[in-house]
Amino acid sequence: MEELALKGVVLAGGRGTRLYPSTMVACKQLLPVFDKPMIHYPLSLLLLQKIREILFITNPEDLEPMQKLLGTGEQFGAKFSYITQAEPRGIADGLALASDFLAGSPVCFLLGDNILFGQDVRSALYDAQKIVLESNSAVIFGYRVSDPQNFGVITFNPDASVAEVVEKPAVPKSTWAAIGVYFFPGDVPDRARRVVPSARNEMEITEVHRQYITERRLRAIKLGRGTAWLDTGTPEAIMEAGNFLHAIEKRQGLKVYCPEEVAFRSGLISEAELKETIEAIPSASYRDYLLRVIADGP
Repeated sequence: MEELALKGVVLAGGRGTRLYPSTMVACKQLLPVFDKPMIHYPLSLLLLQKIREILFITNPEDLEPMQKLLGTGEQFGAKFSYITQAEPRGIADGLALASDFLAGSPVCFLLGDNILFGQDVRSALYDAQKIVLESNSAVIFGYRVSDPQNFGVITFNPDASVAEVVEKPAVPKSTWAAIGVYFFPGDVPDRARRVVPSARNEMEITEVHRQYITERRLRAIKLGRGTAWLDTGTPEAIMEAGNFLHAIEKRQGLKVYCPEEVAFRSGLISEAELKETIEAIPSASYRDYLLRVIADGP
């Protein structure tokens, strides 16, 4: 039996109330984080993994601008699909909505307001892909935080397996937060549909995790000190993320998660295809950067 290819899903819905009034005119994933729209960062993370089939889930009113920004995906060597989430009913609802798109394929599921950066990110993603494809198990990523009560908290057994994942516990049992990057087997939409809305009327992703934990099919990869996880859900967080990314780009002269560059260096598009994209770019600085990428080679 032929192995199903990994697909990508980006959840880019929600009301973004913490970013009001900016989100009165656009969803938060279309807002800029330093020099590019927020949605470019999770998109680049999928392209880095050479995932070609990608679904974006957004609000009905944001569908048209999202499509205008990202297009068909052809310019990235990918194929993009779009669906809408009528109401922000939680992360698990996004997984349920992606059922037809996934059609039984395993998935890398990303939250559209998370940025993951660091030297070990590529290898961590590769390890997660290997687990979900070879072991048919789900994978989450743990990141040590100083305020775990504000996140989904991972508790580990003595053998380092996952004991539980609890959403925003009053008394956290660990300082390891589950970040918005998930790998799931092809059966995840069915599991997501079983989730009963919580007291805050959301279909919690932790309830999906619980189902896999019961079957001993949930693994967690701990991200070390060299990795930066940026959750850009508040004005302060967007500013801090922008300053962080600006510092890196200014020092190195390299853009962080430029999707055209990532697609080119990942072998998803050719030099000729990148040049075709460059011809349609109105920004002189962005165009000049991509020309330098071509000069440097893949």
